[in-house]
Amino acid sequence: MIMKIRRSAEDYLEMMLMLQEKHGYIRSIDIAEELGVKKPSVSYATKRLKENGYITMDKESLITLTESGMEIALRMYKRHKLLTEYLITLGVDEETARTDACKIEHDLSEESFEALVRHVEKRDDIH
Repeated sequence: MIMKIRRSAEDYLEMMLMLQEKHGYIRSIDIAEELGVKKPSVSYATKRLKENGYITMDKESLITLTESGMEIALRMYKRHKLLTEYLITLGVDEETARTDACKIEHDLSEESFEALVRHVEKRDDIH
């Protein structure tokens, strides 16, 4: 079942996953830097994500995605990657493709996304 959460929460969870993969850990300061927001904004967001059971924080303030947080982060990351790659194959430059993918990934229905996945997979089978 797909949970409805706020777009900003999806962005935070996706960024946390990317930081986990890049560094092996997740820190608030890195989230603020990557998302271009101030530390108080990250503190507010992490408090809400923790209250909703998407993340945990240890005594050193390192963040861990919970199972439900990871599920959302992976879903958004998969959408972002596929949409970015698809836009690039259509001739959009990489920076614009990444920016547009970030906008599209939140609003695209599951039905439309799955249709896009099928189209890309079918195209990949041909090539």
